[in-house]
Amino acid sequence: MPQFDLPLSQLRSYLPDRDEPADYDAFWDKTLAEQRTHAASPSFEEVDAGYTQLVTEDVTFAGYDGQPVKGWLLTPRHLPGPLPTVVTYIGYGGGRGLLGEWTGLPSAGFAHFVMDLRGQGSGHRPGDTADGALNGPHVGGFMTLGIEDPATYYYRRLFVDAVHAVEAAQAHPAVDPSRVVISGGSQGGGITLATAALAQRVIDTPPIGAIVDVPFLAHMRRATEIVDTVPYSEIAKYLGTRRNAVDSVFRTLSYFDGVNFATRSTIPAMFSVGLLDDVCPPSCVFAAHNHYAGPKRMKVYPYNGHEQGGAFQDVEHLAFIGELTGS
Repeated sequence: MPQFDLPLSQLRSYLPDRDEPADYDAFWDKTLAEQRTHAASPSFEEVDAGYTQLVTEDVTFAGYDGQPVKGWLLTPRHLPGPLPTVVTYIGYGGGRGLLGEWTGLPSAGFAHFVMDLRGQGSGHRPGDTADGALNGPHVGGFMTLGIEDPATYYYRRLFVDAVHAVEAAQAHPAVDPSRVVISGGSQGGGITLATAALAQRVIDTPPIGAIVDVPFLAHMRRATEIVDTVPYSEIAKYLGTRRNAVDSVFRTLSYFDGVNFATRSTIPAMFSVGLLDDVCPPSCVFAAHNHYAGPKRMKVYPYNGHEQGGAFQDVEHLAFIGELTGS
């Protein structure tokens, strides 16, 4: 499709007003304080996946309300630790997938922790984590799950999981807790933005950098107004039958919007955007980037959509992680 959003010259300076509730910080401080009571040591169980040069481990850690969340940890077998580490969050509908999907970073000398997503994992990658007492992995519907109230909204649970995932990774002896970078694309990029802001509130040694590729969950109201693609279309469809809920829905979403998290994130960040992206529109990505409080850079792919740089962006990842960790 052709470029449909603002021209690049305007995107670079696009700084929209933020919709932020007065009790935003109090909401997250209370949430994080409550969740500290569920802290527990993660478990790591080595599994033989056939990768002789890697140590591959099945991880279980305590997420929101102490509920078990799965993950993978991959480390190079013959490199002495503790190692610089990347914690990765997955795109919409996906789970932690199979170990063979994550061999790139450990092959480059990094430890790699991949967090499963509660309730997701029947989309493009399989998952193994249920959403508490709710049903296990299913397709779609997460954008409006519990949206009636910020306290019950799905992403409150998921963002708490993401903060705990950093601590779970840091608990492993092969991981250098002072050299952790968080990363993700699309929904994973949105989770990364949230974790960058929230982790520094509660973790003694927070992540030192963030990779935010084509982030979802950013400048959400605009996204629902200029694209009709999934997942944002779930919000529009919900409001199409709940005509009196527009203000309350976007009030809930304002607690979870990446633009608001961006203003509270001070670690170095690398963003990417595809100017043909009709899933996470360029103006929504730039809104988060331009509001980002820490050092930042943007990699622009003019003729790509939601796939953005693909393997080309992976090269950028390695350079950025190496720069941050001194590796």
